[in-house]
Amino acid sequence: MEFFLFLVNSVLMGIGLAMDAFSVSLTNGLNENQMKIKRMCLIAGCFTFFQFIMPVLGWILVHTVSNYFEKFSELIPWIALFLLLYIGGKMLIEAVHKSEEDENVNKLTFSVLILQGIATSIDALSVGFAIADYNFLMALASSVIIAVVTFVICIGGLIIGKKAGTVLRRKAGLLGGFILIGIGIEIFVRGMLA
Repeated sequence: MEFFLFLVNSVLMGIGLAMDAFSVSLTNGLNENQMKIKRMCLIAGCFTFFQFIMPVLGWILVHTVSNYFEKFSELIPWIALFLLLYIGGKMLIEAVHKSEEDENVNKLTFSVLILQGIATSIDALSVGFAIADYNFLMALASSVIIAVVTFVICIGGLIIGKKAGTVLRRKAGLLGGFILIGIGIEIFVRGMLA
């Protein structure tokens, strides 16, 4: 029974944490409607990596320097807001100034993907507090479950985005930029109210 509760809690944490990554994956799919499966796995893998590593880092911080982490956790909403406003604003500017021949060139760069991964997973550092009573192996197992859930959800977001991107075409960059800015504001407001 205890293992079952651990599994359910980890899956639910994974679903909750993956929602921002899902939205950004949806946006990435909108902007690259010809994306191949290998690229989809790379994008989902980036989000998965950060969703895995952040709870582990949070757990380590709780067990080593928790006083410092409490001060840093106050900055998390600001960092996420800045990163997503930057990425979303850049997408909006590119969408407005994009010419017809540039339409298929708007590919996600590796550096932007890394920024997206950090921005959507930085709040997962706080999960280290939620799993602080776990031993290291349990915390690691929980993080692996969160990562698997994130990968599946992100692949779903990319597929849905690709399908919608085919229909929306030119409006995808604008929509994607607004979605990222909205996510940044939502993370910021949620962090300020917590």
